[in-house]
Amino acid sequence: MAKEMNIEKKLELIKRNVEEIIGEEELRLLIKENNNLKHYIGFEISGKIHLGTGLMCMQKVKDFMDAGVDCSVFLADWHSWINDKLSGNPEIIKKIAIGYFKEGMIASLKCVGGNPDKLKFVLGSDLYHNNDLYWTTVIDVSKHTSLSRMQRSITILGRKEGGEVDFAKLIYPPMQVADIFIQGLNIAHAGLDQRKAQVIARDVAMKLSFCPLLNGKGEQIKPIAIHHHLILGLQKPTIWPVPKEQLQELWSSLKMSKSKPDTCIFIHDSEEEIKRKILKAFCPEKEIEFNPLIDWVEKLIFPIKEKLEIKRLDKFGGNVKYNSSEDL
Repeated sequence: MAKEMNIEKKLELIKRNVEEIIGEEELRLLIKENNNLKHYIGFEISGKIHLGTGLMCMQKVKDFMDAGVDCSVFLADWHSWINDKLSGNPEIIKKIAIGYFKEGMIASLKCVGGNPDKLKFVLGSDLYHNNDLYWTTVIDVSKHTSLSRMQRSITILGRKEGGEVDFAKLIYPPMQVADIFIQGLNIAHAGLDQRKAQVIARDVAMKLSFCPLLNGKGEQIKPIAIHHHLILGLQKPTIWPVPKEQLQELWSSLKMSKSKPDTCIFIHDSEEEIKRKILKAFCPEKEIEFNPLIDWVEKLIFPIKEKLEIKRLDKFGGNVKYNSSEDL
């Protein structure tokens, strides 16, 4: 009975604040059979770290750690080069990956109460160096995926489906999938915007010959795909009010993005800069479904704080405390 409660507690932590788990029953079985749970989340190296990348992602990583999962951050320098980040200069990308991005993620994990000493960092170029099996796995994945599917999957690069791209960008999806199998990772974690890559990983998992994912019994299995929430940027939607049938599509396009610096909060913004940006935020009265500030409170504050206190002048009713996003 105690063991079953332990399973439920682990699942509760893993499921907290996620939008989707693909393979939840498979995850339950892995936990029940005491398999070593190995996680990763991968990031392109593309400039400053904002709250979505830093706090949202690391808060979820802390949940995994608290559930006893081995967690890792993949610093995707090759993927960043393929996707033309930082002027497409591999040396600059690698330098910023180690010198800035890694340190920023360590600081972010500390902010949400996590222990950075337990977090593993993997640099893509280190993983690929002299690693014939990795490139064999890239080909193995590619042989079980169609060209048209690769073309549809370029949305994981932040590119529009059907857009004209150089051929290297079509290699990006099978590389991202191969990253999972070469490291023996049974939990692939990302934002919803990376869903297509994770689904490919599950679809090819039982067909791979060279680097299959195995459980503790040596049986071939699929990786579990877990997608966390994408927090909104502070901008007004391009369509307002948002039609309910377009809510998910627009939500992804309006996620916090460093390409719109005035609508996102970077982890090293000053208090004054944060206040300036928030005072300009899209926050219509009585709007709760598509409201960036309520979204932030719900997903960033209440998971780590028991209450939110708002200081107000007496003429506005004085200070007020909220114990949940529902109260707010």
